[in-house]
Amino acid sequence: MAGIALLIIAIAGQGAHATQVGDIVRIKGAESSRLVGLGLVVGLAGTGDGGKFRPAMNPLAKVVRTFIDAETVTEHLKDVKNVALVALEAPTPAGGFREGDRLAVHVSAIGSAKSLKGGQLLMMPMTGPLPDSPVFAHASGPVVIEDPEVPTRGVIRNGAIAVADVHPSYIRQGTITLVLNEANATPQTATTVASIINALDPDDRRIARALDQKSIIVIVPEAEIDDPMPFIAEVLGAYIDPGYIETGARVRINERTGTIVMSADVRISPVSISHGELTIRVVEPAPEPTDDAPRVREQRFIGIDPERRGGAKLSDLLSAFNQLEVGVQDRIRIIKTIHAMGKLHAELEFE
Repeated sequence: MAGIALLIIAIAGQGAHATQVGDIVRIKGAESSRLVGLGLVVGLAGTGDGGKFRPAMNPLAKVVRTFIDAETVTEHLKDVKNVALVALEAPTPAGGFREGDRLAVHVSAIGSAKSLKGGQLLMMPMTGPLPDSPVFAHASGPVVIEDPEVPTRGVIRNGAIAVADVHPSYIRQGTITLVLNEANATPQTATTVASIINALDPDDRRIARALDQKSIIVIVPEAEIDDPMPFIAEVLGAYIDPGYIETGARVRINERTGTIVMSADVRISPVSISHGELTIRVVEPAPEPTDDAPRVREQRFIGIDPERRGGAKLSDLLSAFNQLEVGVQDRIRIIKTIHAMGKLHAELEFE
């Protein structure tokens, strides 16, 4: 149908390159985090907070004066219509950061400012998200509005400079915990990963075990405990055949764009579909067909269970949709209805 395209990408496990363990797990304790803070954005063209927010600005202005000379700060704050009180947040990498590293800073107005366009954040300290956390970075710089429809939020690219080191802490009592990605968290995959790690041990010891469908506990060998990175690199670099990675049946739909993405193992119970005035047309050539004389059969009702096994794949349904020339939004409505009936054997997700 004109202007509508449905792209279904199927990636077969057989014959594909093996996946590394590190592609489907993360190390507990080495997650990303964030730095937070409050600040003042100056240089706005009359789109700032206004006079009623001056009492809240004064304590921050006092902090700013520890980085910038008092006269400059006073000049910036003399017209509060050009100043905005903002919240600061800087996501940090999973591996921590080191002094001198730069981080992006997300800036959000928390007062009555109408826009941060053209503004400049005065230098402010950023701390960890917990109370009484020390200062880990200083942030400043020009605010870039990424979404013109939301001018009260922006980003300062490389706006924070780390002033301290933060190292992940993931070895606890001589073990590390691998956490499977949500899409791969099944008992089968957890057990398979543990078996692959156990096969790495030259003494055939059971150094890994699946704690549950999401977590694998790995004992760091005593000889590696003082220098664990080579061992951890070996574990994360171990290969696993994609055919042994259970992903769980999933269908993800973006109703705004009309995108439908599914895993290859999504199945449905037998169903019959009649949708409006849509027609399926099947061309059946005679024993000696010609382009001018095909046999044409039309129907408004279609049954889905071509394997005659009490079920079918969702891909069979989508093939029927193609024959019926069903529009994308109608496809989504039908899939939602089948799911509501309990006939779609998959997790249905919406973006």
